[in-house]
Amino acid sequence: MAPMPLPSRLSSLIAAAGALALTLPAQAGGGGVSITSYGHSALLIQGGGATVLVNPFKAVACATGLNEPRVRADVILASSRLLDEGAPVASGKLLVSPGSYRVAGLKIDGITAPHDRVGGRRFGMSTLWRWQQGGLTFAHLGGTAGSISPEDKVLLGRPDVLIIGVGGGAKVYTGSEAAEVVRELQPRRVIPVQYVSGKTAPRNCDQTGVQPFLQAMAGTPVQRSGATLSLPGKLSDATQILLMR
Repeated sequence: MAPMPLPSRLSSLIAAAGALALTLPAQAGGGGVSITSYGHSALLIQGGGATVLVNPFKAVACATGLNEPRVRADVILASSRLLDEGAPVASGKLLVSPGSYRVAGLKIDGITAPHDRVGGRRFGMSTLWRWQQGGLTFAHLGGTAGSISPEDKVLLGRPDVLIIGVGGGAKVYTGSEAAEVVRELQPRRVIPVQYVSGKTAPRNCDQTGVQPFLQAMAGTPVQRSGATLSLPGKLSDATQILLMR
């Protein structure tokens, strides 16, 4: 048989590659995520073949009256071992300390940061988390009031989704502090956490509501989703606030 002319061979190879691509499964890290809020700073993020729970809590102090997230996850990311953000109420691989990890097919990086505004001298150090899931890059700053250093900014990069505490108090950003971090990192989506959702704060709670943060972010679109939301694997570029509960 005579050899196939070069243009015909190229066309055949391109067609075969296209057919193969149609039969290959999507990458485990793509496809978007679904997020469930349990209140305080606890979120369950499902997608990319993995389930991540952040900051499980005991129903004490500012989390009084909330249902504890007694769920199972592939990995649990806690800002610290304090009971309002690292309580042993869920099942799964618990990560608290800074470092680089691979769990359930996810690459996860933990970055040390002061938990308070005095270099950790009052509440010690917390861990900031960065990982990719469902085609999206997440940064979790749900348990810190410390300033973001230039090194932290480089390590965190520009996240698709930023989870950040906004309620103020001794170990959580105030609304204006959180807004400044948002302006520094320029995430595509922001999920504010760690704030009082009722009319009055529970006893022994030093946090306020989300309104000061929304005021500090005036002009930024706000999407109110309730307790659950879904995000596609690719987001529009402009920053939006996703207000859960």
